[in-house]
Amino acid sequence: MDSSEFRRRGKEMVDYIADYLEGIEGRPVYPDVEPGYLRPLIPATAPQEPEAYEDIIRDIEKIIMPGVTHWHSPYFFAYFPTASSYPAMLADMLCGAIGCIGFSWAASPACTELETVMMDWLGKMLELPEAFLAGRAGEGGGVIQGSASEATLVALLAARTKVTRQLQAASPELTQAAIMEKLVAYTSDQAHSSVERAGLIGGVKLKTIPSDGNYSMRASALQKALEQDKAAGLIPFFVVVTLGTTSCCSFDNLLEVGPICNLEGVWLHIDAAYAGSAFICPEFRHLLNGVEFADSFNFNPHKWLLVNFDCSAMWVKKRTDLTGAFKMDPVYLKHSHQDSGLITDYRHWQIPLGRRFRSLKMWFVFRMYGVRGLQAYIRKHVALSHEFESLVRQDPRFEICTEVVLGLVCFRLKGSNQLNETLLQRINSAKKIHLVPCHLRDKFVLRFAVCSRTVESIHVQLAWEHIRELASSVLRAEKE
Repeated sequence: MDSSEFRRRGKEMVDYIADYLEGIEGRPVYPDVEPGYLRPLIPATAPQEPEAYEDIIRDIEKIIMPGVTHWHSPYFFAYFPTASSYPAMLADMLCGAIGCIGFSWAASPACTELETVMMDWLGKMLELPEAFLAGRAGEGGGVIQGSASEATLVALLAARTKVTRQLQAASPELTQAAIMEKLVAYTSDQAHSSVERAGLIGGVKLKTIPSDGNYSMRASALQKALEQDKAAGLIPFFVVVTLGTTSCCSFDNLLEVGPICNLEGVWLHIDAAYAGSAFICPEFRHLLNGVEFADSFNFNPHKWLLVNFDCSAMWVKKRTDLTGAFKMDPVYLKHSHQDSGLITDYRHWQIPLGRRFRSLKMWFVFRMYGVRGLQAYIRKHVALSHEFESLVRQDPRFEICTEVVLGLVCFRLKGSNQLNETLLQRINSAKKIHLVPCHLRDKFVLRFAVCSRTVESIHVQLAWEHIRELASSVLRAEKE
């Protein structure tokens, strides 16, 4: 493909993408395929000779689309949103064209510097404390990770390195192995499974703190665990607070937990993967109160801030805590400006070496929507979730299971878990809408998350009518 054909095919692909997104409402939101459907449809080996572009495009509809779950359908209400916008898609095209691997400032100065500035822009939108911003001479700063899972792992590894060095400085005879076997990390029993995985990869004990009646980690429960472990000779070193849990969008009590972490000298990491986007709205900013106690903070613009995956925003108060844990400087990666103090090399802030020019997506989206446009988008989704909540409350057969704070509604039929499992199975088998469940204590609960950029009130109303009809069918069957 030469540049002339690329121009033609590029325009065709933009048209195909626009047509796909404009017509996505007409496609079944969930695919009607069985595991292994794709392999028989394509050859067992790659072609020896080039194939025509037209054949590839035909195969998209023939082979790929039948197996796609349409996350951006206005009838997709599962998991949490995954962001999508035309400005971000255009920026991703440019990112692919530039094709730099921005592991250092020298590898592509614009890639490094735009990321630093965009993370400061976003930090200011969130009203983060000045300590988290790079500015011109700050000690903190932001970095784009691939996911919140990566951010949690990076924070845990940095905390592990920091406490190990502190203990060895005070007691040089201590080996790393002797310290490692005593380290303990803590998180709520409502935290995402990625926190448990970070502990597994980091080789440290992870203890879950029982949440209260609102599914929130409180100071008293954490303090009790810390005291017990210290008395047993263990070393508490890392706490993850979740703001907006995956199951029900509950919030750990940061204002209670934060001071304890500071008093105990324990690294505090905040995971606000979904909810963090809402903190750009003044009416939701209070949910982040207490961030000043944290050592690191993370959320995903690629969930709810119209920046396509992947773009997970992470800030630290002291970037040397990260670079001290991950810095490797082989001669082939060194450059003449790395010790100037004016720039940072992001390879020292992350697990991989290579990184894409992801800040272009932020730059395009922030400029083309503006802060007010992004706030309006968040507010629309929250309003739609409250509309769905109101509809559920009007039907006495159903119950709301947790407070609706942002764009997630947890609800269920009054009755057994089996009844609700059957209802969910009917919903997803019909393929008109898509939901996923959660467990809240011993209850099987349905989650309704407002996700699509194009979702409107009519879609919420149609989804509810569909759920009500299926519920009636399930309840009739139960009586027979």
